[in-house]
Amino acid sequence: MKDKTFEDCVRELETIVAELESGELDLDKSIAKYTDAIKLIDFCEKKLNNASKTINKLVDANGKTSDFEIEE
Repeated sequence: MKDKTFEDCVRELETIVAELESGELDLDKSIAKYTDAIKLIDFCEKKLNNASKTINKLVDANGKTSDFEIEE
């Protein structure tokens, strides 16, 4: 799954959801698709968390990183 992009995984999840919602899969296939979906969701969550951490870092002119904070 490491070779897949976030967008590829989301598209695959959408396909799995459509298949599950169709009601045309037997129980074993439904369980397998559900298991695949859980793995894809886990992968997407990790990608989003990593992206969020990266975005929340600022790099100053000297290359030093610091946390980004929104002033209210």
